[in-house]
Amino acid sequence: MPTDPQAYHPAAALLDLGTTLSDPVEAARFPATRLRFRNDRAAAGVGLATLDDGEWIDAFGRFVPLPGTLPQPLALRYHGHQFRQYNPDIGDGRGFTFAQLHDRDGRLMDLGTKGSGTTPYSRFGDGRLTLKGGVREILATEMLEALNVPTSRTLSLIETGEELVRGDEPSPTRSAVLVRLSHGHIRIGSFQRLAYHQDEAGMRALVRYVLANLYGEELDDPIRLLDHVVGRTATLAARYMAAGFVHGVLNSDNINVTGESFDYGPWRFAPTWDAAFTAAYFDHAGLYAFGRQPEAIHWDVMQLASSLRVIAESDPLIATLETFAPRYQEAITAALLWRLGVVPHTPDADRALVQTMERALRTTQVPLDRFFFDVFGGVLPADYGEDWQALRAALAGYASRTSRGHRYWRGEPCGLLIDEVEAIWAPIAAADDWTALNDKVAAIREMGEALA
Repeated sequence: MPTDPQAYHPAAALLDLGTTLSDPVEAARFPATRLRFRNDRAAAGVGLATLDDGEWIDAFGRFVPLPGTLPQPLALRYHGHQFRQYNPDIGDGRGFTFAQLHDRDGRLMDLGTKGSGTTPYSRFGDGRLTLKGGVREILATEMLEALNVPTSRTLSLIETGEELVRGDEPSPTRSAVLVRLSHGHIRIGSFQRLAYHQDEAGMRALVRYVLANLYGEELDDPIRLLDHVVGRTATLAARYMAAGFVHGVLNSDNINVTGESFDYGPWRFAPTWDAAFTAAYFDHAGLYAFGRQPEAIHWDVMQLASSLRVIAESDPLIATLETFAPRYQEAITAALLWRLGVVPHTPDADRALVQTMERALRTTQVPLDRFFFDVFGGVLPADYGEDWQALRAALAGYASRTSRGHRYWRGEPCGLLIDEVEAIWAPIAAADDWTALNDKVAAIREMGEALA
């Protein structure tokens, strides 16, 4: 398989954990493998962009092992709180990790799947992914990457020729297998499982693995690990808010200890700055509503701290947890200034600007995509009236961090509300027409260039 020798750096670090974290599994055999999306931009970073389409399908639809990395797919074991209810009966039920590679920055990256067949943790599921679910994940990851949210990247989507029955979309529906490129797949729930079994040796091994392979520190220090996770997840929560994004299912098994967002199910982008806006139709209590996401992520990190008590004292764990709120406040200020396209001033002035902006957004309920497009660079257009005078004054003296010379600023804002997601899917479902999806990915990437 012709990988790029300058950029392809295989690894197999998961094997160091033995049976602590995973079970070997086999990929499903699919009746068809039709390539629908290949992310060569992401693939280039790990030396895989040189694969032709046939080799790509072999690697990401038939799971022929990549050279030098894991010899067999591994389904990861974990537990987790799901809507605050503890569940010890979960794990990778329709996915696995099948390769590890170092990217151009030296980070250890996992290639993981969604829809690759049943595993010991499938319970009553069929281990499959709908094609629509795969399309939605492409859109989510592309949009979040453009909006500066740390996220997994959708590397590949292959249609697999099966008919699936689902209760939440018209059935039978088409099937697919997705491959994501992610900076680790170790979840808070991975630690919860070890705590549940009081596995002190396994906990120490996993702490060492994460610190060494995902944070580049040869340490055996659970407090240091928690400190990293608190910082990274506080940043993730802040950037969700600045992006107007609602993940929908912020269970502890969906929180990566690198602070990288992944596993997109009922996600949505909020039309306005509405704290009560939810993504999941089944989130009746609004537990994971837009405005409650920082609280939800903090709660999940508390479960990590609780799990680490197997090998650490409570007091330093609690002290580290208490840094989440100030780190979040610092991160949300930085994230919103980035979205406004302005250079930071003093901490006090920056916090005041952000507070003024949030008040105006809540009061006016202006569309978020329109607002951030119009104000980028720190200048409010003249047609923003009386309700915006306080923000106009707060922005005075702020310099733009980049020009509005990119062609993106001569068009219209690039958003991704639910009606557009459905409109992108409709021609695929009706006529196998992928034009709207391809055009949207190109538009999102153009926006990302302009914002960067």
